[in-house]
Amino acid sequence: MSKTLKVILSGGGTGGHIYPAIAIANELQNRFPNAEVLFVGAKDRMEMQKVPQAGYKIVGLWISGIQRRLTLSNLLFPLKLISSLWKSRTIIKNFKPDVVIGTGGFASGPLLKMANAKKIPTVLQEQNSFPGITNKWLAKEANKICVAYDNMDRFFPKDKIIKTGNPVRQDLLSISGKREQAIAKYQLASDKKTILIIGGSLGARRINQLIEKELDFFATRNVQLLWQCGKLYYGDYKKYDDMENIQVHEFLDTMDLAYAAADIIISRAGAGSVSELCIVGKPVLFIPSPNVAEDHQTKNALAIVDKGGAKMLRENELDAEFENTMAGLMAAKEEQEELGIAIKKMALPNATSEIADEIEKLI
Repeated sequence: MSKTLKVILSGGGTGGHIYPAIAIANELQNRFPNAEVLFVGAKDRMEMQKVPQAGYKIVGLWISGIQRRLTLSNLLFPLKLISSLWKSRTIIKNFKPDVVIGTGGFASGPLLKMANAKKIPTVLQEQNSFPGITNKWLAKEANKICVAYDNMDRFFPKDKIIKTGNPVRQDLLSISGKREQAIAKYQLASDKKTILIIGGSLGARRINQLIEKELDFFATRNVQLLWQCGKLYYGDYKKYDDMENIQVHEFLDTMDLAYAAADIIISRAGAGSVSELCIVGKPVLFIPSPNVAEDHQTKNALAIVDKGGAKMLRENELDAEFENTMAGLMAAKEEQEELGIAIKKMALPNATSEIADEIEKLI
């Protein structure tokens, strides 16, 4: 390309929207080292910290989602939307992007609407098996929609859909040779089975409560726990870190090694986690969060469970069924293997590169 490529990426509110956007930006920057990349996020949301940490400039819009009950934020929504559309128009006019990419979240709505109005090519990246409101709103005018699941033509125009998968950390593609390194890093006993518990970077209250309640159950089975309880809950659960066979972490900064060490994984079913777990190819028990829009975590998990790739328990089933489900899984070596093979068949490891290919074709 003779002229400098200019790209705007917008997505945020949660890590599930931010990290794919950063992965796409990194891939485009590798391909076009002179490219100018700008992020647009929602003021006061986590992207305002995470994006600069990744080395990119970000501009914030005054926007937030609609709550399910009457709040001051809801009353202000029309004003916020008009303000964000106006600011988006100014950003696009000044930056003059060649392409605008939305990965979901409130801020991408007004920005991509304005890009469409100016006839600038737009690409949506939808991580979940059940799309959010913003991407549904934008789909009709988008040029391409990159998805991670089958049957997305229920929500989006069929001729725009490309199944690429979700961008994941590239270090996960080669975990099979890292077990010894992982055992050394986390000082685990190599002769014991390891259960990895992950509830997202902030943590999952219900999963943490479950693990605390079931510590005796795990102790009698002589397994070791690698438990990421999350930033919000570390103060409550770090006291268990001194117990035999239990490690409690606020955050696991080397996820590739945590996955490499694990024999069985207990996890939430956010889109990013599900995509990673497909690549990892280990037996998984999903406990989806019921507190997300459209119950999309349950739908993400079922997309894997229905093809024989994982087990799932809803939060309201945990008290009655967790011990039986877990004991059965831990005892059944053959089933563990079958689950690992089936989930790995659903992996889409080249997602970031394929999304970048689609963006390149547009420009």
